[in-house]
Amino acid sequence: MKEYSQEIRALTMRWVRRLSREKFSMLFTLVQPMLFWLIFFGNLFQRAADMQVTQSSSYISFLTAGVVVMTVLNNGLAGGVDLLFDKENGFLERLMSTPIHRTSVILSRFIFVTTITSLQVLVILGVAWLFGVQPVTGLAGVATILLIGMMFGVGLTAISMAMAFSVKSHGDFFSVLGFLSLPMIFLSSALVPLAAMPGWMGFLAQFNPMTWAIDAVRPLILQGWAEALPHVGMVIGVMVLFDALCLYGGARAFRRAIG
Repeated sequence: MKEYSQEIRALTMRWVRRLSREKFSMLFTLVQPMLFWLIFFGNLFQRAADMQVTQSSSYISFLTAGVVVMTVLNNGLAGGVDLLFDKENGFLERLMSTPIHRTSVILSRFIFVTTITSLQVLVILGVAWLFGVQPVTGLAGVATILLIGMMFGVGLTAISMAMAFSVKSHGDFFSVLGFLSLPMIFLSSALVPLAAMPGWMGFLAQFNPMTWAIDAVRPLILQGWAEALPHVGMVIGVMVLFDALCLYGGARAFRRAIG
């Protein structure tokens, strides 16, 4: 067990050192594009959005939950990129030939992606605070938001790593990534409430796990525990099922890849 934890720690630090050597990548990883959704998109539609529809004091306050979960989505779906490049340059094959537990490679990646994503979520919430958006549930609410994000991120990262082990090139990987991410964003309550969507889009959005995550995070920011707790309880159940399915598929892809 001690050796296993050392392997995970060493491999996790490898991802950290790789990121730290790329200064611009590290900067743009923390201050990443989702932040601009909050600043520019939120301010752009500030006057155009109907506050009676969004049921919030401002569009930025409504959008914050969507940007938080979009950050988790983008990071999770991109979580397998480095593994894909390791596979393409032959490093992953050499690593698998060493006397280490093969699952330590996967767990280290989960830990790295989850940590970076949590830091980014805190940055998003910090910027939202500068615009007057403060989670009414306080620090406990922030911790719950991070928990929901981590649960959603686990399934997404499993999907990403399954793709990394299954596709033949990074071109195929990024094509699938783009195909998955945009429909998940627009078929969710990230930008507008379900009630404001066309009927068919609102119907499909109900089957999107991203919608469940957003609808649990939003009341933690805007309404308080009385409104949030039922949503939090439901989203935990949904995410357990979502993660179980994604991890099962990811494990099968991993076993096929390593033979």
